[in-house]
Amino acid sequence: MDRLELGPVTVYFGVQRGKFPDGNQVVVRGTEAKAAFDTPLCANRLQRELAGADLVILGHVHEDHTCGLHLLPAAPVYAPAPDAEALRSVEAMRDHYGYGEAAWDFTRERMLGLFRFQARPETLAYRDGQTWELGGVRVRAIHMPGHTRGHSVLLVEPLGIAFIGDIDLSGFGPYYGDACSDLAEFKRTLARIEHLPARVWITSHHKGVIQDRETFLGLLRAFRARIAQRDEAILSALGGGGRTPAELSTRRFLYREGYEAPFVADVERISLEQHLRLLTAEGRAVERDGRYRRAETA
Repeated sequence: MDRLELGPVTVYFGVQRGKFPDGNQVVVRGTEAKAAFDTPLCANRLQRELAGADLVILGHVHEDHTCGLHLLPAAPVYAPAPDAEALRSVEAMRDHYGYGEAAWDFTRERMLGLFRFQARPETLAYRDGQTWELGGVRVRAIHMPGHTRGHSVLLVEPLGIAFIGDIDLSGFGPYYGDACSDLAEFKRTLARIEHLPARVWITSHHKGVIQDRETFLGLLRAFRARIAQRDEAILSALGGGGRTPAELSTRRFLYREGYEAPFVADVERISLEQHLRLLTAEGRAVERDGRYRRAETA
């Protein structure tokens, strides 16, 4: 498998640099302990490399990041405190998503099948600033929510290597379409992340490893811009007479027209509701009797 060595940090690249549904596996080897960051689909091709891991640290909880936990039944698993309950049971994962029946049935089937999800009731919760000493290197958790409530960057110190997880810098843009997501928090996270004391950035999906700061900042600007583009598309769709969320739900603001999957309607709905709340709070849209219109046409 294609990999990149960054001193004690090894990145094993999933299919197409970890394009969903795969991901990129990170392993950190200190002189006293070995840690795995997440376990994506490709972890199942890395049994030898993961063997003997002393702990697994999840940057956040979604099933595509837990695919190889069954390979490490004895290793303690750490997850961000706001996300940890979702790893403890399938029922809690359902609440994590907040989907309707059809979307959840599809997600559950894929979670238990393709992603090999196995609940870990003993999951240990960590909080912002927690560190793990591995011997010669330290891992620090930095809470960067939005994608999920608990989403965290895992910073390998003193090397300045940041695993930024599902702040994946993809062309799709930020994803905040689950009940556990928060667009307002994501916007704050994207304003903060460029100030991380990092010189290398590793994404769970798509980009893989970025080792040049200017490249990272350019990708980050484009990634952040997708939120503003969605705002403008929604404001344009409101028109002079305004629209209800139900009327707007016939439009696509995240996924391309023609892309069909059971979860699309739920993700679009959850994302749209968050945009409307923020646009209203910012004074760019006005709500009256359940109808939203651009502020200048109110």
